[in-house]
Amino acid sequence: MNTPDAPSTQRRGRWQLLLLLAVFLVPILVAVVINAGGWMPAPAKQHGELLQPPLDLRESPPLLADGTTYPWNPEARLWRIVVLPPAHCDAGCAQVAADVDKVWRLLGHDADRLEVLWAGEWPQGVQSPDTLRLLQAEQPLRMRLAPAAVGTSVHVIDPNGFVVLRYPAGFDAAGLFADIKRLVKLK
Repeated sequence: MNTPDAPSTQRRGRWQLLLLLAVFLVPILVAVVINAGGWMPAPAKQHGELLQPPLDLRESPPLLADGTTYPWNPEARLWRIVVLPPAHCDAGCAQVAADVDKVWRLLGHDADRLEVLWAGEWPQGVQSPDTLRLLQAEQPLRMRLAPAAVGTSVHVIDPNGFVVLRYPAGFDAAGLFADIKRLVKLK
């Protein structure tokens, strides 16, 4: 009968032990090298101005164009973009409308989780999002969000009615899209 050779069995056992240790230690060493080498991506940050503390609009909801109060309905988990254009909408205002519509369309299947609230009349000749809700142009909401704003300001409101981000006039639509895309994915 053949009996296993004791030295070769010990050698195989050592190699198996070393292989098992390598399986656990190599990923840790790779992570340490990546972190030390500065190869980690920068953490994601918002493009808009984060409001600290967020502005609570639950007690004073905006008024729709027909005079009714806008329902927050937090159970629907809808995010909102509120656009406050100046009284006389010019080419810059129309560009903001086109940008907001583009952001809404780029969301694809998540677009139904975003409502666009526009204070005043939607600019002529600009395609509007399906979830567009027109607000009264002059109301207390404007004074709370942008009392001394020059140009068209944009605000992001969470599903519960808190204003969390602000974009001043001349904002980058790509930044708004990046922020909204991350936010609507939140459940």
